Amino acid sequence: MNQVKILVKGYAKPRGEGWIATSNTILVQTGKLNIVVDPGVNKKLLLKNLKKVNLKTSDVDYVFMTHYHPDHVFLASLFEKAKVLDGDTIYEDDKETPFENFLPSTNIEVFPTPGHAHEHASLLVQTKDKGKIVVAGDVFWWMDNEKQRIDEKSLLAKKDPFTKDWEALQESRKKILKIADWIIPGHGKTFRVR
Repeated sequence: MNQVKILVKGYAKPRGEGWIATSNTILVQTGKLNIVVDPGVNKKLLLKNLKKVNLKTSDVDYVFMTHYHPDHVFLASLFEKAKVLDGDTIYEDDKETPFENFLPSTNIEVFPTPGHAHEHASLLVQTKDKGKIVVAGDVFWWMDNEKQRIDEKSLLAKKDPFTKDWEALQESRKKILKIADWIIPGHGKTFRVR
């Protein structure tokens, strides 16, 4: 059965004109595959936390990218043996292969969640102990100094300064809220839906 762990607790802090940020980095273990979702940008912290769970970069089979913002994907190439995947393509060295609906050789569903970014995709991971966990990337995210309001009205109304398509983001949020028992946002704490 699938297991989900937070490897790196993401953060997002405005700093003058820019940001100090790295995404939540998630480890999904299927029993036969180690999958890192959104490896982020903080190399020192990621390597330290991989070591804590007795993994080396060479032990990772897949790296899944929810979207292409650097604070989520910068360290993808750190995993020298891993295939890198986005919402519909597997990248292996210079070879690109399309796939649909599920990460290959798993029951982990991949589904489009555009809005924050046009290419954004999320994962639905079935687990024994927590039920349905959606790894939602930046469909939901909070800055470090924000109160994380998780009632449905607040979640649907939450503004995102990086939104590419507000209506699409609203639909993606509604879709996730309907199917998830737990949601792991791009930045912020994991929260229960029902």
